[in-house]
Amino acid sequence: MFLRRVALPLMARVKETTGIVGLDVVPNAREVLISLYTKTLKEIKRVPEDEGYRKAVESFTSHRLKVCQEEEDWEQIEKRLGCGQVEELIEEAQDELKLMGLLNEWDPWGVPDDYECEVIENDAPVPKHVPLHRPGPLPEEFYKTLESITSTSKRGEPKITPMSQSEEQSAAGT
Repeated sequence: MFLRRVALPLMARVKETTGIVGLDVVPNAREVLISLYTKTLKEIKRVPEDEGYRKAVESFTSHRLKVCQEEEDWEQIEKRLGCGQVEELIEEAQDELKLMGLLNEWDPWGVPDDYECEVIENDAPVPKHVPLHRPGPLPEEFYKTLESITSTSKRGEPKITPMSQSEEQSAAGT
Protein backbone atom coordinates (compact mmCIF):
# COMPACT_ATOMS: atom_id res chain seq x y z
CA MET A 1 0.00 0.00 0.00
CA PHE A 2 2.83 2.38 0.87
CA LEU A 3 4.49 1.78 -2.51
CA ARG A 4 1.35 2.63 -4.45
CA ARG A 5 0.70 5.91 -2.69
CA VAL A 6 4.20 7.26 -2.12
CA ALA A 7 6.78 5.46 -4.21
CA LEU A 8 5.00 5.08 -7.56
CA PRO A 9 4.53 8.82 -8.13
CA LEU A 10 8.18 9.32 -7.24
CA MET A 11 9.19 6.60 -9.69
CA ALA A 12 7.25 8.21 -12.54
CA ARG A 13 9.22 8.71 -15.69
CA VAL A 14 11.05 12.04 -15.81
CA LYS A 15 11.16 13.89 -19.10
CA GLU A 16 14.72 14.83 -20.00
CA THR A 17 14.17 16.74 -23.24
CA THR A 18 11.38 17.80 -25.58
CA GLY A 19 13.47 17.13 -28.64
CA ILE A 20 12.49 20.58 -29.91
CA VAL A 21 15.19 23.23 -30.07
CA GLY A 22 14.40 26.14 -27.78
CA LEU A 23 11.57 24.36 -25.97
CA ASP A 24 12.68 23.40 -22.48
CA VAL A 25 11.13 20.72 -20.32
CA VAL A 26 8.61 22.02 -17.78
CA PRO A 27 8.82 19.72 -14.74
CA ASN A 28 5.44 20.82 -13.34
CA ALA A 29 3.69 21.00 -16.72
CA ARG A 30 0.40 19.58 -15.45
CA GLU A 31 0.03 22.27 -12.80
CA VAL A 32 1.03 24.99 -15.25
CA LEU A 33 -1.55 23.75 -17.78
CA ILE A 34 -4.31 23.59 -15.17
CA SER A 35 -3.51 27.18 -14.14
CA LEU A 36 -3.41 28.46 -17.73
CA TYR A 37 -6.62 26.68 -18.75
CA THR A 38 -8.41 28.03 -15.66
CA LYS A 39 -7.26 31.58 -16.51
CA THR A 40 -8.36 31.08 -20.11
CA LEU A 41 -11.85 29.98 -19.09
CA LYS A 42 -12.11 32.97 -16.76
CA GLU A 43 -10.83 35.43 -19.39
CA ILE A 44 -13.05 34.13 -22.23
CA LYS A 45 -16.13 35.20 -20.27
CA ARG A 46 -15.40 38.77 -21.41
CA VAL A 47 -16.24 37.73 -24.99
CA PRO A 48 -19.96 37.80 -25.90
CA GLU A 49 -21.67 34.41 -25.50
CA ASP A 50 -22.89 34.19 -29.09
CA GLU A 51 -19.42 34.58 -30.63
CA GLY A 52 -18.00 31.49 -32.34
CA TYR A 53 -14.54 32.24 -30.98
CA ARG A 54 -15.81 32.02 -27.41
CA LYS A 55 -17.66 28.77 -28.07
CA ALA A 56 -14.59 27.16 -29.66
CA VAL A 57 -12.16 28.31 -26.95
CA GLU A 58 -14.49 27.22 -24.14
CA SER A 59 -14.99 23.83 -25.75
CA PHE A 60 -11.39 22.81 -26.33
CA THR A 61 -10.08 24.48 -23.17
CA SER A 62 -12.66 22.75 -20.97
CA HIS A 63 -11.77 19.41 -22.52
CA ARG A 64 -8.05 19.95 -22.03
CA LEU A 65 -8.55 21.13 -18.43
CA LYS A 66 -10.64 18.04 -17.67
CA VAL A 67 -7.93 15.73 -19.05
CA CYS A 68 -5.23 17.54 -17.04
CA GLN A 69 -7.28 17.22 -13.86
CA GLU A 70 -7.98 13.52 -14.46
CA GLU A 71 -4.43 12.48 -15.37
CA GLU A 72 -1.39 12.80 -13.12
CA ASP A 73 1.24 11.72 -15.66
CA TRP A 74 2.45 14.02 -18.43
CA GLU A 75 2.68 11.08 -20.85
CA GLN A 76 -0.99 10.25 -20.32
CA ILE A 77 -1.97 13.89 -20.81
CA GLU A 78 -0.07 14.02 -24.10
CA LYS A 79 -1.55 10.70 -25.20
CA ARG A 80 -5.17 11.59 -24.37
CA LEU A 81 -5.06 15.06 -25.86
CA GLY A 82 -3.09 14.08 -28.95
CA CYS A 83 -2.05 17.70 -29.54
CA GLY A 84 1.68 17.50 -29.00
CA GLN A 85 3.88 17.67 -25.94
CA VAL A 86 2.76 19.32 -22.71
CA GLU A 87 5.38 22.03 -23.24
CA GLU A 88 3.81 22.83 -26.62
CA LEU A 89 0.39 22.91 -24.99
CA ILE A 90 1.74 25.41 -22.46
CA GLU A 91 2.95 27.68 -25.26
CA GLU A 92 -0.41 27.38 -27.04
CA ALA A 93 -2.30 28.27 -23.87
CA GLN A 94 -0.04 31.28 -23.24
CA ASP A 95 -0.54 32.44 -26.83
CA GLU A 96 -4.30 32.03 -26.51
CA LEU A 97 -4.31 34.22 -23.40
CA LYS A 98 -2.27 36.89 -25.21
CA LEU A 99 -4.67 36.76 -28.16
CA MET A 100 -7.68 37.10 -25.87
CA GLY A 101 -6.13 40.16 -24.27
CA LEU A 102 -5.66 41.75 -27.68
CA LEU A 103 -9.15 40.82 -28.84
CA ASN A 104 -10.68 42.27 -25.69
CA GLU A 105 -8.70 45.45 -26.32
CA TRP A 106 -9.67 45.64 -30.01
CA ASP A 107 -13.29 44.59 -29.37
CA PRO A 108 -13.98 43.22 -32.89
CA TRP A 109 -17.46 42.07 -31.86
CA GLY A 110 -18.44 45.54 -30.66
CA VAL A 111 -19.17 46.93 -34.14
CA PRO A 112 -22.41 48.96 -33.98
CA ASP A 113 -25.26 47.95 -36.29
CA ASP A 114 -25.28 51.37 -37.95
CA TYR A 115 -21.54 51.27 -38.73
CA GLU A 116 -20.80 52.14 -42.34
CA CYS A 117 -17.62 51.07 -44.03
CA GLU A 118 -16.13 52.43 -47.21
CA VAL A 119 -17.05 50.40 -50.28
CA ILE A 120 -14.70 50.46 -53.24
CA GLU A 121 -16.67 50.29 -56.48
CA ASN A 122 -15.38 48.33 -59.46
CA ASP A 123 -14.42 51.49 -61.33
CA ALA A 124 -12.50 52.99 -58.41
CA PRO A 125 -8.73 53.02 -58.83
CA VAL A 126 -7.05 50.08 -57.17
CA PRO A 127 -3.68 50.66 -55.48
CA LYS A 128 -0.72 49.28 -57.42
CA HIS A 129 0.22 46.80 -54.67
CA VAL A 130 -3.24 45.14 -54.81
CA PRO A 131 -3.49 42.50 -57.55
CA LEU A 132 -6.45 42.71 -59.89
CA HIS A 133 -8.56 39.58 -60.01
CA ARG A 134 -11.05 40.46 -62.67
CA PRO A 135 -11.97 37.55 -64.92
CA GLY A 136 -11.77 38.13 -68.64
CA PRO A 137 -14.83 37.97 -70.89
CA LEU A 138 -16.40 34.58 -71.42
CA PRO A 139 -16.22 33.02 -74.90
CA GLU A 140 -19.18 33.69 -77.21
CA GLU A 141 -19.91 29.95 -77.36
CA PHE A 142 -20.69 30.02 -73.66
CA TYR A 143 -23.49 32.53 -74.16
CA LYS A 144 -24.88 30.59 -77.14
CA THR A 145 -24.89 27.36 -75.16
CA LEU A 146 -26.45 29.07 -72.17
CA GLU A 147 -29.16 30.56 -74.36
CA SER A 148 -29.95 27.25 -76.01
CA ILE A 149 -30.18 25.50 -72.64
CA THR A 150 -32.34 28.14 -71.00
CA SER A 151 -34.75 28.54 -73.89
CA THR A 152 -37.33 25.75 -73.82
CA SER A 153 -39.74 24.34 -76.33
CA LYS A 154 -43.48 24.05 -75.74
CA ARG A 155 -43.13 20.66 -74.03
CA GLY A 156 -40.71 22.02 -71.44
CA GLU A 157 -37.70 20.28 -72.96
CA PRO A 158 -34.54 22.22 -73.74
CA LYS A 159 -34.32 23.53 -77.24
CA ILE A 160 -31.40 21.96 -79.07
CA THR A 161 -30.03 23.88 -82.02
CA PRO A 162 -27.51 22.38 -84.41
CA MET A 163 -24.06 23.93 -84.50
CA SER A 164 -22.84 25.64 -87.62
CA GLN A 165 -19.67 24.32 -89.27
CA SER A 166 -17.60 27.23 -87.93
CA GLU A 167 -18.93 26.61 -84.39
CA GLU A 168 -18.04 22.89 -84.65
CA GLN A 169 -14.50 23.77 -85.76
CA SER A 170 -14.19 26.29 -82.95
CA ALA A 171 -15.46 23.78 -80.36
CA ALA A 172 -13.08 21.11 -81.69
CA GLY A 173 -10.19 23.54 -81.32
CA THR A 174 -9.14 23.46 -84.97
